[in-house]
Amino acid sequence: MANGNGPLSGAVIAVAGAGGPAGRAALLRLAEAGATVVGSDNDPERLAAAVDAASYAHGGATVVGDTVDLLDLKSTNEWATRIEKDFGRVDGLVHLVGGWRGSETFTKTSLDDWDFLELLLIRTVQHTSLAFHEALQRSDRGRYVLISAAGATRPTAGNAAYAAGKAAAEAWTLAMADYFKKAGGEQGPTSAAAILVVKALVHEAMRAERPNAKFAGFTDVTDLAEAIAGVWDKPAAEVNGQRLWLTEKP
Repeated sequence: MANGNGPLSGAVIAVAGAGGPAGRAALLRLAEAGATVVGSDNDPERLAAAVDAASYAHGGATVVGDTVDLLDLKSTNEWATRIEKDFGRVDGLVHLVGGWRGSETFTKTSLDDWDFLELLLIRTVQHTSLAFHEALQRSDRGRYVLISAAGATRPTAGNAAYAAGKAAAEAWTLAMADYFKKAGGEQGPTSAAAILVVKALVHEAMRAERPNAKFAGFTDVTDLAEAIAGVWDKPAAEVNGQRLWLTEKP
């Protein structure tokens, strides 16, 4: 099952939202580190392309894709069960399901945006965390990694729905961290839920489209992938319940 002798050799890591630019980068980095990687996305073609790219880049790597409806708890539970049955364990869930909607001003905020973002930013976190938490606790290096935004800490007037959605996802993840802490007892947690905070993400295609843009404070998806893999480098107690900032703290 191991893909060589990387730091994550033998680990089995699920990546939700694997078909986007950040997901592609995460699949590549985790496969490079030796993990068996199981990606999911709601777009089968995009997912297949991301899985193929990671498999091709790292010849010995096991990288597979599953089309899963993360808005359906039963489907998400079945995905978690299937991974553990097929590979014997689950050592991580990386949550990269995203989406953004904003408005010019606070007064022009549309509650339709909230309805849309609540599903993508919160419901998918609820479903993946509930589906995977027991398997992650059984692992000796379980990690739940949420990607969040600085706006959750300092919301702007036009980003009310997005910032509130991210803040709720953070709170839910921190509750999961408390579960890991309590499950660890006096010895401390053996698994962890951590939050990586960015201002926004940037990737090669965005730079190509806007060659003169500075993207100040943005995190490149390859740097994000490096930080995701790095969550396993530290002891669970060190990262559990922590907001790990990849941009300037507001």
